Amino acid sequence: MRWLLAAALFLSGCGYHVAGRADLMPKDLHTIAIDPFGNATVRANLARLVPAAIAREFNSRTRYRVVSDAAQADAVLTGAILRFDNSPIIADPKTGRATGAQIVVVLQVTLTDRRTGKVLFSRSNYDFRQRYEIATDPQAYFDETGTAIERLSSDVARSVVSAVLENF
Repeated sequence: MRWLLAAALFLSGCGYHVAGRADLMPKDLHTIAIDPFGNATVRANLARLVPAAIAREFNSRTRYRVVSDAAQADAVLTGAILRFDNSPIIADPKTGRATGAQIVVVLQVTLTDRRTGKVLFSRSNYDFRQRYEIATDPQAYFDETGTAIERLSSDVARSVVSAVLENF
């Protein structure tokens, strides 16, 4: 029993916290606007899906309220989709047809305090990957690229919001 009490006291004083729970942003920051993302790729829907997913993640996981008007926000998140690659990564040894593919998206995000102009968070060349399967039967083929992009957008949102909150 004593060791349990000692461990509890030690962990409460050492700065230990569960990842994704820290909030190192300024305490006077309450609202965030997410500007439309730039897009240097041929995938137009990425520039729509990624900011929307980030907005949902901020709204569901944080104390911040996402607003549509940057002039009414305490901070503004800007970003750009820099690269999109979709490549086969697994092939059927008998037919040589691809059975698995991977999407790679590289983006840049910056969160700026609107009042002071101070950059609160910035990450360039933020790299994300999502794998998906490809049906080997041409009759049963269904393009999974769109679904993989949606999953990737959710992954991006979770990662961006965690990185912003923990400021790293």
